[in-house]
Amino acid sequence: MDDYRALQNLIFSYAALVDAGDFAGVGALFAAGAFAGSGGVLRGAAEVERMLRESVIVYEDGTPRTKHVTTNIALEVSGFVASGRAYFTVLQAVPGFPLQTIAAGRYEDRFTREDGRWHFTERRATVDLVGDVSHHLRAKGP
Repeated sequence: MDDYRALQNLIFSYAALVDAGDFAGVGALFAAGAFAGSGGVLRGAAEVERMLRESVIVYEDGTPRTKHVTTNIALEVSGFVASGRAYFTVLQAVPGFPLQTIAAGRYEDRFTREDGRWHFTERRATVDLVGDVSHHLRAKGP
């Protein structure tokens, strides 16, 4: 598999794991990396998994009832390092909350290839547009 396809698959796996409610799997993607978002910079699998478990609402089917759609992927590969940019759109539908877009933004990624496999070195997620996330994220206390 070429590097570009491998990197795209890694990017898409993040979305699939979040939508499946597999927060341990998402965390594992950052075992040797960092995730930066509105909550600051999280380093390693345990911190990323904990943040998702504490902030994302999971429903009876074990998922957050979302679809993260990743588009406009642009990748640059140079040997054993790479960088990328992409857009994301988050859709959600739950009982009493019809299908709608709840957030949109962009990712800025850095990757490293070790032992023939690509992994995230850093993902910076920036939310540019936000809708009704009341059925997706837990309200933060005072």
